[in-house]
Amino acid sequence: MAPSRIALIPPISAARWLLVLVVIAGIYFFHGFVVPVLAALVIGFASWPLYRELLRRIGGNTTIGASLAILFILTFLIVPIGIAVSYAIGELREWIGWAVEANRVGAPPPEWMLGLPWAGAWLGEQWRHYIGTPGAFGELIQLVSGANIGNIYRAVVAAGGGAFHLLLSLLFMLIALFFVYRDGAAFTRQIDLLGERILPNRWERMSRVVPATISSTVTGMTLIAIGEGIVLGIAYWIAGVPSPVTLGVLTGIMALIPGGAPLSFTLVSIYLVASGSYFAGVALFIWGTVELFIVDKTVRPRLVGGPIKLPFLPTFFGLVGGVKTMGFLGLFIGPVLMALIVSIWREWIREIKLADTGEIEGADLATGSETPPPPPADVPVIRKVSSP
Repeated sequence: MAPSRIALIPPISAARWLLVLVVIAGIYFFHGFVVPVLAALVIGFASWPLYRELLRRIGGNTTIGASLAILFILTFLIVPIGIAVSYAIGELREWIGWAVEANRVGAPPPEWMLGLPWAGAWLGEQWRHYIGTPGAFGELIQLVSGANIGNIYRAVVAAGGGAFHLLLSLLFMLIALFFVYRDGAAFTRQIDLLGERILPNRWERMSRVVPATISSTVTGMTLIAIGEGIVLGIAYWIAGVPSPVTLGVLTGIMALIPGGAPLSFTLVSIYLVASGSYFAGVALFIWGTVELFIVDKTVRPRLVGGPIKLPFLPTFFGLVGGVKTMGFLGLFIGPVLMALIVSIWREWIREIKLADTGEIEGADLATGSETPPPPPADVPVIRKVSSP
């Protein structure tokens, strides 16, 4: 008989380290797909209640349901946003062309600026000094950004090549989203098994807080921002504002930041009043105020039902850090990650407070077990699955 051998590394430890190495290798080789996969997970979590209703109506076929869900997202979300962005890019090209021409021959100050009370004469003088003479606009841009206007123009034109990368990311996101819809239930059961092993005492509550947080953040920030951009963009067009599509897109982006939408339509209203369109400016300001009041008092409380409501500073850092790290998709992923950080932090603080007071809600003091709160009705819940 062969002598028994003792393994230097226990089989379970070896398997765990091998799994860690495989995960690290996968992140290294496929890090370019992290952003599309994160975007697919965020959209999947946010739209899961609607997807469950769709599955119920078609009899539970996940493949057909995932295909229909992707088709609906393309029809009602991706295509309209793409059309708006294409119009905005066309309007931005006109602005850039005007800037290049103003740098070449100069540009006189607009009449509405000169007509402003108190500050009109001073603003006109500054305009003539920095923009009115040939080459002055380029010197101003070089002073502010460290690059001349020619380099900026070439950089903007070369940015069209980045549109191809954005389209590829969008394609990968849709592919990942299809499998999130089709295999989401099985994937959550596998995540639940790992979560119970890693965080046995916290996973029950975390598995409810995290999906609710993602759904609340995406619904409360993204969809409302898109709606405000569309509504106010139409109002800009009716009021006769130049480049209404670009201003509508900028308003939608600003609406992601608390206080951004009121600042946007207020500045546009001031421009209309200063240019002589008194009725249009006042009407736009009143309409924006009423629309914002209705959204904040009726629509937002109905859509935002999660446990985490981000304050201004984490929202701002999430937006800036997301855009800097992930580009345009960071506008949506950054605040979600910040919301998850805030939710985990609050869960830890809650546990510390409960440990200090010795009072655990729903806990059986004899056994030390804790009964988790009921799951939200409008988000996917990772349920505990018993291993075979």
